Amino acid sequence: MWRTLTCTLTAGGSAASRLSMEGPASPARAPGALPYYVAFSQLLGLIVVAMTGAWLGMYRGGIAWESALQFNVHPLCMIIGLVFLQGDALLVYRVFRNEAKRTTKVLHGLLHVFAFVIALVGLVAVFEHHRKKGYADLYSLHSWCGILVFALFFAQWLVGFSFFLFPGASFSLRSRYRPQHVFFGAAIFLLSVATALLGLKEALLFELGTKYSMFEPEGVLANVLGLLLATFATVILYILTRADWKRPLQAEEQALSMDFKTLTEGDSPSSQ
Repeated sequence: MWRTLTCTLTAGGSAASRLSMEGPASPARAPGALPYYVAFSQLLGLIVVAMTGAWLGMYRGGIAWESALQFNVHPLCMIIGLVFLQGDALLVYRVFRNEAKRTTKVLHGLLHVFAFVIALVGLVAVFEHHRKKGYADLYSLHSWCGILVFALFFAQWLVGFSFFLFPGASFSLRSRYRPQHVFFGAAIFLLSVATALLGLKEALLFELGTKYSMFEPEGVLANVLGLLLATFATVILYILTRADWKRPLQAEEQALSMDFKTLTEGDSPSSQ
């Protein structure tokens, strides 16, 4: 058994040696259409944030913390944090294709931290507003979905940090968990957008009531905002699901992958 393991490790080491002897790989060029889709997603995201601010400024009185306008902090922070920044965090591995994997991981994690902090401010704002006004908490579908999304987002970040940034997790453990991490990242993002749409509809019904069906300007603006939110989510999801747009493996990642395959399957990379 020890002899087999030694031979296996030697084969894996030789794979890494061959990669290092070949020299640094030339930077992989981004697929032709990818930069345009990324730029379009950023344009959409910025328009969504700007339109949210315009909606709150034109029809809801603006934003302030120590006043009745405190509630308006909530939708703006949630759009910036759990929609725009979370979407950008998901695109990190598509945009930064030739940087060191560690650098990309840190950027991915930091964007999620910024998103979490901004969303937390929005969450505090709505609970504080409800407390001051004597409103009930967590009774609507929007609020239930919001708490679920926030909890899942935090749990996803903690687990991702433990597996991919904390040095204790083994390569094999990371490889096995990575598909789940990718899936739940996209799922939480889509749930965030769906929750934002629920909240937008809820805010319109509370404020406009039956006038919503009369094509009030605020209702039309908010409907356009909702369509842009859905479009932003669709573009982000499309970029993520294009297999040919995935970040290519760097030389050290290829070596680790070949070593892991050798150890788990008992095949020598040279035989493939």
